[in-house]
Amino acid sequence: ELKDYTAYNNSIHTKLKAYGAYVSQEQQNQTDQQITNEIAIKVPVDKFDELMNSLSGDGIKVLEKNISTEDVTGEIVDIKARMEAKKQVRDQYLGLLKQAHNMKDILEVQGEINAIQEDIESAAGRASYLTHASAYSTVNLTYFQYLNGVTAYDAEPTFFSKLSEAFKDGTSVISNLLLFIISIWPLLIAGVLLTVYFKKW
Repeated sequence: ELKDYTAYNNSIHTKLKAYGAYVSQEQQNQTDQQITNEIAIKVPVDKFDELMNSLSGDGIKVLEKNISTEDVTGEIVDIKARMEAKKQVRDQYLGLLKQAHNMKDILEVQGEINAIQEDIESAAGRASYLTHASAYSTVNLTYFQYLNGVTAYDAEPTFFSKLSEAFKDGTSVISNLLLFIISIWPLLIAGVLLTVYFKKW
């Protein structure tokens, strides 16, 4: 929560360059009560702590902070191992392709080679993505400022406003129930008549 949104917003975008970071996504919203910005920051892992420490300061109230980690080393190793296995199978098919003597065999072997090559390229892309992702940390930062004299107390619904909304919701439920009962009146009458008939019978 900020006291000067404009100053903080400009400061954030300026200081990112000093940490080798960049904004990968940003969304700003403004109402009569407050202006809010949500940004996703990509920062080199070795600069993560420095950037985090620079986000707070005077006139800034930190409402929530959460840090989590994910180790992708095992997945990268597994992907590379499967890539090597796929390459060996591909090389075997290439050997078979040289020995093929008719068009049918050539097409079948070439089809297998193409499928294996697609798997290898897909795995390589995934490994490249994970390698890049593991070099950067992601910071999801939301900051806002209340406008027009509004305070956190004003923005938070009071007990009486919640009570009023509850009464409105209750009234709406009863109204809908009555409308539903009215809409099925032929079935209700038929049910009453059948009940009377069976009792007499």
